[in-house]
Amino acid sequence: MTQLLLNSVHGTPLFCSFHRPVKITKFLPRIPCHHFGHRTAFPKECFTGVRSSLQGSFVAGDDAVNSAVNKALASDGDESLDALPHVQTLRTFPKEELHGKVVMVRFDSTVLLQEDHDWRSISFSNALFTIKYLLEARARVILVSDWKEKTDSRFHALESTAEYLSSILNCKIVPTRCIPFNMEGLEQMDALLCENLSKFRGEVSNSSELAELLSSGVDIFVNDSFSQSHKILASTVAITRFCYASLAGFHFEDSLYNLRNASETSKQHYIAIIMHALGLPVPLNLVEQGARKEALDLIQVAKDRGIPILCPEDFWCMNSQLLGQLKIFPAHGILEGWIPVDLGPRSLDEINTLLTKCKKLLWIGPVKFKLFSPSTNGMSEMASMINEQCAVDCDITVVGRTACKAMMRGSSSIASLHLIENACVLWEFLKGRKLPGVPALDRAYPFVIDWTSVYCKPAQPLFVDVGSGNGLFLLEMGKRRKDLNFLGLEINEKLVKRCLLSLHQSRLENRYFMATNATSTFRSIVCTYPGEVVLVSIQCPNPDFNKPEHRWRMVQRSLVEAIADLLASNGKVFLQSDVEAVAVRMKEQFLRYGRGKLVLVSNLDDIEINGRYWLRENPFGVRSDWEQHVLDRGAPMYRLMLTKSSSGE
Repeated sequence: MTQLLLNSVHGTPLFCSFHRPVKITKFLPRIPCHHFGHRTAFPKECFTGVRSSLQGSFVAGDDAVNSAVNKALASDGDESLDALPHVQTLRTFPKEELHGKVVMVRFDSTVLLQEDHDWRSISFSNALFTIKYLLEARARVILVSDWKEKTDSRFHALESTAEYLSSILNCKIVPTRCIPFNMEGLEQMDALLCENLSKFRGEVSNSSELAELLSSGVDIFVNDSFSQSHKILASTVAITRFCYASLAGFHFEDSLYNLRNASETSKQHYIAIIMHALGLPVPLNLVEQGARKEALDLIQVAKDRGIPILCPEDFWCMNSQLLGQLKIFPAHGILEGWIPVDLGPRSLDEINTLLTKCKKLLWIGPVKFKLFSPSTNGMSEMASMINEQCAVDCDITVVGRTACKAMMRGSSSIASLHLIENACVLWEFLKGRKLPGVPALDRAYPFVIDWTSVYCKPAQPLFVDVGSGNGLFLLEMGKRRKDLNFLGLEINEKLVKRCLLSLHQSRLENRYFMATNATSTFRSIVCTYPGEVVLVSIQCPNPDFNKPEHRWRMVQRSLVEAIADLLASNGKVFLQSDVEAVAVRMKEQFLRYGRGKLVLVSNLDDIEINGRYWLRENPFGVRSDWEQHVLDRGAPMYRLMLTKSSSGE
């Protein structure tokens, strides 16, 4: 029996294994990546609005409109269409913002605590660099992870683990069994190492209580444990609810790119070598009877798409009675008493012939046999053949620790390979399952925006409405203030699509809308705007989404800090809500996290409600539909304005 995992790959799966049925998943195209030393840079795809060269307005054709709309909706689309959302990374987070912050790093013990390190390993280098980068930025670092104490005597005690990490990082790592952590002690050391998380029962149950204890006093969470991203753990998922920023470390970011790259199928021919089972008879006790139909369906899919599934033609076999005796047998002619121990020469020749024709290759794992013979070297020959493809511009992804080590032993160009050492994550992804550790992180906007294609006058001052809803407020404001550009950021895609269609129909050239979670993407979107940001508004956010314990509440510290940093001198922030508690909380958040740059604007005609002073009128003369609804029923609106003082620059 065979298993087809790469349903959208136009190529040849070789030596496919039978394990369990796999859901056929449609993979989306991905964005390429470039490596610079130990750092990974994602050149974000350029966002280009569709405009007429004559009038500067959107082209009337439906295809053009749909293209522009789809682009604006592409960042935070339906998760069913994108199993790997773009996330915020340590690389793109302002380095100066790390200074003095308490940063918890969930490091990957399968990478840093290996028995034999290869210092050329990109995974190892990136994992080290994440921690060193934070220390260089003068962050106060707490390290957490889980590791198997029984398999390596070096890590039986927490103290010996801390000593080992200190040696490879060249810094002072101090162990602690105390949770919550003593933050005062962090100033006298480079980093703290928490007790082995495998000792906490709440870790595997994604316990909020454990996550809250771990994150007590922590500002920023950095997940660098990609090998655990397919699991729901307190230290990778629940903990993100309690930190104001949740980022991917350098190792996590690079591994995420490699996973995306493996699923991208634009290069042909694409060959997948999937090892472990070899087209040989399988004992009945290993046959998964309930999966027979699904396996046959997958084989039929491959046949319908013209994708050949090939198995080995011959094997080196060892005599079960005389273990030193080796002989080559055809795959379907192995005599009784002989056991396969390696691929035969005809099988390797066939693989080599196919490799010379391919432009993309996925190699998952080494061939595993019941017996092993040191006299054969099929895996090293396989690695050598694959290594030769590096010189002919073949895109190569190698999966599994053993296969990765084989490639590193014989390769002089490791940087050109995409190495995924933990195969479990890839298998889960290819089965169409989500990786909980990825969406738990803060979202990022995946495109660089070409503002000249968004606005006719991109240098005009910008007004940003966070949570723009149905867009009626911005649409009307744009009519009245031609001297400003208006940008609506809204998480609801359907509302954004309607707004974009309205823009197209009305030929409105100083307004635009994007579907995104502005709480985490505001900085990456607005920082590239060529003009000044003169006004930001947040109006009537959903009260349920502004409770302090809500993971996705709109007004969070990260958003406030981004607004305070990017707002022009004397720029304004307008906040309003029909719920007093929400308005009070927004006011407190902006004053607390505005870095001393934002001050409250007071007017003589402010009204007093419940002992607090609020703006009497909407200063813009344009009301949102919800604001009008509230006033029509005779209820008050709680409004305030803040300004960025020039001294706070």
